[in-house]
Amino acid sequence: MSDTIAAVATARGQAGVAVVRLSGPEAFRVGAALAGTLPAVGTARVRVLRDPGTGEVLDQALVIAFADGQSFTGEKTVEFQIHGSIAVETAVLRGLLSDDAVRLAEPGEFTRRAMENGRMDLSQVEGLSDLVVAETEAQRRQALTVMRGAIGTLAAGWRKDLIRASALVEATIDFADEELPGGLADEAHARIDGVLRELRDQLAGSDSAERVRQGFEVAIVGAPNVGKSTLLNALAGREAAITSDVAGTTRDVIEVRMDLNGLAVTLLDTAGVRDTDDRVEALGVSRARERALHADLRIFLGAAPVEGLWRPGDLLVHPKADLGAGNADLAVSGLTGAGVSKLLEAVTAELSGRLAGSSVMIRLRHRQAVEGAVAALESARLHVQDMPDASDLAAEDLRVAVRRLDSLIGKVDVEALLDDIFASFCLGK
Repeated sequence: MSDTIAAVATARGQAGVAVVRLSGPEAFRVGAALAGTLPAVGTARVRVLRDPGTGEVLDQALVIAFADGQSFTGEKTVEFQIHGSIAVETAVLRGLLSDDAVRLAEPGEFTRRAMENGRMDLSQVEGLSDLVVAETEAQRRQALTVMRGAIGTLAAGWRKDLIRASALVEATIDFADEELPGGLADEAHARIDGVLRELRDQLAGSDSAERVRQGFEVAIVGAPNVGKSTLLNALAGREAAITSDVAGTTRDVIEVRMDLNGLAVTLLDTAGVRDTDDRVEALGVSRARERALHADLRIFLGAAPVEGLWRPGDLLVHPKADLGAGNADLAVSGLTGAGVSKLLEAVTAELSGRLAGSSVMIRLRHRQAVEGAVAALESARLHVQDMPDASDLAAEDLRVAVRRLDSLIGKVDVEALLDDIFASFCLGK
């Protein structure tokens, strides 16, 4: 029998409402000791909360009870919606923990119990983790899709097809001395090919999916004193970087996090690229080149891109438009703000265009599992062609592919990941 656990499920600090969650086999008994009586399961009622030992009034709260199988964790659960002050939260939590059957929840323990009780699979847990920290609309939508079971639904369909293909292959082994219906290899082949196509589509969109989750990096690159820091400040709407007419003022990479039309974007103000005998500045130039090279998009501020850094989709922008932009398609003035909106639109359009075909494989773990399944299925496909001589090999390849797909939702090979995943959660989640 698991312990009964309690924790504040909302952020600490002043708020209109805070939630204290109590979950486990003794939740109803302990909750009733605090609230006097619990409302009927699934209903919400106002109760006066009293200290079980002294009878002192702690707060007046809205109390909700959830039965086994109906709560977030899948266990008996009581939630107390109390007034959101640190003093009230502390008093109510202290009242619950005064019972020897209750202990303070560990980080992510409520969610871990939800997974262990079959309320969520591992991919849904990861989606919930991303939803809690989502900063932009695109991240919210992506995390919600995963949390609602998109990966599990796909994996179940793939698994069904592969189990059928495996049954067809196994039939050629188990009944090797009997006459079997024709077309077994053809059907197995067709099912493997269908799953392979879908897995490859997911891999093709996994990079853009990860970019939504982690955010894009956009580097502002150019020679010294062309206005990179001034442009960064104009884009950010605040003084994020020191500006000066002295070349080489920016020595390190300055980062500013932004939300561009629902996309998380980190702007990078880099050191001016030039040859220099100053060791510190040279180090800054080297770092600028490295960060720009690995950024998702580069904005070249000047008459031409920096040699060796241009990639398809990058933007060439004429600086200091207030002094004359010539015939440049994109011209900005960090000083007056002229052209900044147009530049932001160009950046947003370029990054948004890269999200076409984005998949639900949003983490490196997901991509590695799918890559493993693809490798196994490519091998199985070849062995199916040589059935019945290679039936044993084909069957083993299919088993490997199914295990790799099962790992997506936490059925196998994920124990080492769980502690790290749940450690990122707060106590009340």
